[in-house]
Amino acid sequence: MNQQPVLGNISPLIPAGSDVEVAIAFYEKLGFTTIFKEANPIRMAIVKRDTAEIFLVKNDYKQLAEETSIRIHVTNIEQLYQEFQSKGEEIIHPNGKLETKPWGVKEFVVLDPAGVCITFYEPAS
Repeated sequence: MNQQPVLGNISPLIPAGSDVEVAIAFYEKLGFTTIFKEANPIRMAIVKRDTAEIFLVKNDYKQLAEETSIRIHVTNIEQLYQEFQSKGEEIIHPNGKLETKPWGVKEFVVLDPAGVCITFYEPAS
């Protein structure tokens, strides 16, 4: 009965800027669902899409958000990329278009309203 530990999904706490409602609206455009809100005005919220779960935390320190990056593994990344492009807004960062990287992944980049860099990726093979 020596079962090895298995790590599961991570749920990062990321700075959402001074207005968590703005962050929530952005993540909902990305297809996330808000599953929890705390306080009024909101100081923390949890958004989830499939198994990706993100804790949005009120934080007025813009430099912290701009220096925060997360990576989200995706299946069928081309379809997600098209979904985001079809939103009619500039969701995808101009320098973060879908491409295959030398380290063997296809990826694209989104910046949230607070400046957090979100990279969606899938193995290229």
